[in-house]
Amino acid sequence: MPVEDGNFGDTEPVGEGVSELRFFFGPGYRIYYCKQGQRVVILLAGGDKSTQSKDIKLALQLAQDLEEEL
Repeated sequence: MPVEDGNFGDTEPVGEGVSELRFFFGPGYRIYYCKQGQRVVILLAGGDKSTQSKDIKLALQLAQDLEEEL
């Protein structure tokens, strides 16, 4: 899988260290993630184009919560 090899493909930052990984099939799937250091990627949320705004807000909140706990 390309992500396992460090190739994140089509990504866009959405703010506060969170990025969106886009897939161009089906309803436009998206995965929201953040990185810690060079190796750890934490999946925060996922969805499709129809729930994008709500999913980004959730991912940003979860990233902030994670940062506060670490």
